[in-house]
Amino acid sequence: MSDLALESGLLDRALRRVTSLWRDMAERVVGGEAETVAEQMRACLDGRGGEVSARNRAAKLAQAYLGLDAAGRVDFLRTLAGFDCDEAAMDFAIDRARKATDPAERAAAKTRLRRALEPPRLRLLAQFTAIPDGMKFLIDLRAELLQAMGGDALLQALETDLKGLLASWFDVGFLELRRIDWNSPAALLEKLVRYEAVHRIRTWRDLKNRLDSDRRCYAFFHPRMPEEPLIFVEVALVKGMSDSVQRLLDEKAPVLDAAAADTAIFYSINNCQRGLDGISFGNFLIKRVVALLQEELRNVRAFATLSPIPGFGRWLTAQLADGDPALIEEEAAAVLRQHAPGNLALPAPASPGASTAPILVETPVQTLTRVLARRGWQREEALARALEPVLLRACARYLLNEGAKGNARRARDPVAHFHLSNGARVERLNWKADVSEKGLKESFGLMVNYLYDPARIEENHEAYVGEGRRPASGALRKLGRAG
Repeated sequence: MSDLALESGLLDRALRRVTSLWRDMAERVVGGEAETVAEQMRACLDGRGGEVSARNRAAKLAQAYLGLDAAGRVDFLRTLAGFDCDEAAMDFAIDRARKATDPAERAAAKTRLRRALEPPRLRLLAQFTAIPDGMKFLIDLRAELLQAMGGDALLQALETDLKGLLASWFDVGFLELRRIDWNSPAALLEKLVRYEAVHRIRTWRDLKNRLDSDRRCYAFFHPRMPEEPLIFVEVALVKGMSDSVQRLLDEKAPVLDAAAADTAIFYSINNCQRGLDGISFGNFLIKRVVALLQEELRNVRAFATLSPIPGFGRWLTAQLADGDPALIEEEAAAVLRQHAPGNLALPAPASPGASTAPILVETPVQTLTRVLARRGWQREEALARALEPVLLRACARYLLNEGAKGNARRARDPVAHFHLSNGARVERLNWKADVSEKGLKESFGLMVNYLYDPARIEENHEAYVGEGRRPASGALRKLGRAG
């Protein structure tokens, strides 16, 4: 297979296998077909029969959900959300708790209150875990719920319940860290291709290159989903800190002896399950991998990323539109005009004795805007060289000084926030580090190294999360002040 788009073939095969199992289980349900989805849900909650009957009913309900169209699934979710706590029972339990006097009576009343506040839908959701691939079913159900809920308060309450369940079931203590290599099952390698969203894997040769002896790939798995990665990180073993993703992923580059490497570069981190959004274990993954590599390769002393800056392009475009004068000075703009004159001036006056100099009509910000809109500017060596200090200063300012909407202490860039939260420091900006179409669009080709110093991770984490400070190298901090 030369092109690894894969589409949905792998997912279709897995879905057919699971739904076949569910169909067999559903056919064992005693009492015939329930007339409505709500009646099927009540039957699951009634718990008639033993565990086998409960599993069969849950399988039947899951099969019913997958057989619905998009509108039908939203109706299903609203019906499920409607199985909320009994308000009369809740009010009675609250009243008993308020009136309880002695400690033993109050403790018993609180227990009854907690039970009264627990909506039946929680028990219903938990029943799905007993069927084959039921955990994956719930994750995918939440992914669809996140898209469908909008401002629907009932669906939001269901999502909150489901997220709480998944957060407890997917606690990092339950997860298994495994290395994925070229000898891993083909089905798992196909999923690696499908889930890679940072740097698309285009061919089998590309995939093999990323799993070679000077590469590592690690993923977290859940015991109930042993064939489904939850999150994975790709690592390159190199000499020195990488500054170009194209060179890092060059299939023709010679393979480096892992024993000669001194740096581990984390160049791609991917969350695989949209239904686990908001349940973070990426920080644990990086720290676990750092520890593993320290044990395996004593020669590797530096741990860093080569990361995209996905929000920089949007931010800079907005600042240019607002005419932000801090982005570029007249002197730098004059150099840009020299290499890309364009339509920047009116003709000189034709009257005798008048100055022959053209009349500039372009502000520095307008010059920068025009030049960045110039197709192929990155291939014009002199122009790119003139742009480099301007964009580096602007990007340093963006990473170190710009805050998220509603929270100035939080880094505006989502990738920066992720790594700073995990205890990294912003180490170095790299010019022309990703000259792909995506890289130029997102960040004008810039990428950044975040450094994970094992001795400073906790200190850096506290500085950012606790105090709102963004740890950075001296050179980058100086560049940020200049911007």
